Amino acid sequence: MRGTTRKVAVAALSAVALLAAGCGSGEDGETDTPAAEAKTGGEITVRGCNPENPLIPQNTTETCGGTVIDAAFSKLVHYESETAAPKNDVAESIETEDNQTFTVKLKQGYKFHDGTEVKAKNFVDAWNYGAYAPNAQSSGYFMEPIEGFADLQCAGTANPEDPCEGFTPKAKEMTGLKVVDDHTFTIKTTEKVSNLPVRLGYSAFSPLPDVFFADPEAFGDKPIGNGPFKVDSWTKDQAIVLSKFADYSGEFGAKLDKINYKIYQDADAAYNDVLANNLDATDEIPTSALIDDKYQTDLPDRNAQKEEGVIQTVTFAPVNVDPLYADPKIRQAISMAIDRETIIKQIFNGTRVAATGWVSPVVDGYKADQCGEFCTFDPAKAKALLQEAGGFKGDKITLAYNADAAHKDWTEATCNSIKQNLGVECAAVGVPDFATLRQQVGDRKQKGMFRTGWQMDYPSIENFLTPIFKTGASSNDGDYSNPEFDALLTEAAAQQDPAAANAKYQEAEALLAADMPSIPLWYGKAVVGWSDKVTGVQITAFGTLDYSSISLK
Repeated sequence: MRGTTRKVAVAALSAVALLAAGCGSGEDGETDTPAAEAKTGGEITVRGCNPENPLIPQNTTETCGGTVIDAAFSKLVHYESETAAPKNDVAESIETEDNQTFTVKLKQGYKFHDGTEVKAKNFVDAWNYGAYAPNAQSSGYFMEPIEGFADLQCAGTANPEDPCEGFTPKAKEMTGLKVVDDHTFTIKTTEKVSNLPVRLGYSAFSPLPDVFFADPEAFGDKPIGNGPFKVDSWTKDQAIVLSKFADYSGEFGAKLDKINYKIYQDADAAYNDVLANNLDATDEIPTSALIDDKYQTDLPDRNAQKEEGVIQTVTFAPVNVDPLYADPKIRQAISMAIDRETIIKQIFNGTRVAATGWVSPVVDGYKADQCGEFCTFDPAKAKALLQEAGGFKGDKITLAYNADAAHKDWTEATCNSIKQNLGVECAAVGVPDFATLRQQVGDRKQKGMFRTGWQMDYPSIENFLTPIFKTGASSNDGDYSNPEFDALLTEAAAQQDPAAANAKYQEAEALLAADMPSIPLWYGKAVVGWSDKVTGVQITAFGTLDYSSISLK
């Protein structure tokens, strides 16, 4: 949340009501090993997965790459592990009198991994690069509130594969960004943005060193960040290795010397390696180990769970990609045919919470039952609604998922529920890995329904709505567009009072039930396990492992 005074500094932001997080095997979700037994230094190996894109902060919008980016880059703001409360990191202060012009002052002493100093221009240059449409950065949309963003976009082309074909934007730099001196810059937004300081801890707002602009492609394979860990190597489909940055000067360092992300194609394989002490931690417990709490028996005092800012959804392909699902009644009928509670009980052993809307309960502004009856299991109403829509015209409903993680069981169970309760064939279709699925979705080649999920970028109701459902948003996989929804988002962002802003965002969320661009399934609980070699394992409010707390025994 923001402070209540008109002049806002991130250091004064309140953590109250941001999260209502709970843990499983320990009150704080960590091992009971005494801190005295912990060591400084050493190397751990953890489960990793294939990043969708090169490791450039402005082009990373998924967790496989995001976990690495967050370890390698320090942003203006850092989110506290336990609560996600924002706290100044590289920023000395972020101040505004009107929620439209912000002055950012940087702490001195931060360095990039190549030894160069982090300066104001490194933030300004990075954000302009991300926003400039011909650079095709997936996080560029997060710069949209900044004045001049529209002049960096492409328009008027007929080629959906290359929206910038034959078109040069009016400008390469946003007018809303100005470097004042080496350690000061200003941000001016087109309209008032009440939660802008909270957003600035997201990876899209990372700085980039001067060397990046000489060869962005090479940088993506071995990025040079300014965080507590530097990237030593990335062997595609095998491993990403990070090591401690000796000249890191921030407050959020780590005890470890090295983190080795071992890339797995199968969640069971990673879990079995943890059991055998061949892997030090996994942030994903396979469904086979969730049944009857088997993981707690397998890993006594070596497991934890915590509510996280994550929601699992099913998204429908854009209408021009697959018109079979165009009618909202068909989408609503499918949603009502899914027995969420039984799937959560049988597949996840109660480690999920059935979703009643599109916003996670852990963030300020959450409102229950926004989806209404359409997220309530009701086979009779589901069938009636499908009949009203004229029935499903295709041979079968399909639900695509990435097969390199633990999604097979629940997607098949979801399809079985749809088939049993609607009388329509449904097939869960595995795609080899996450990167491939996201490529197909991004290229608008994935038909039918497909697995989607959202891990909050920053702790705000706005983050579960704007990036996913606003017209043209970067993560709007179904190409959803509703002018009334967009207008409410704009009204919400202009509010000075946090409660008033939340009310407008809630109005916007309620509109999603009528259009059903995606089906909310369940809210996340992160469940992790670790080897007997490590201690201090904690889960962040984002559902990721907190590498600042882990150490070897």
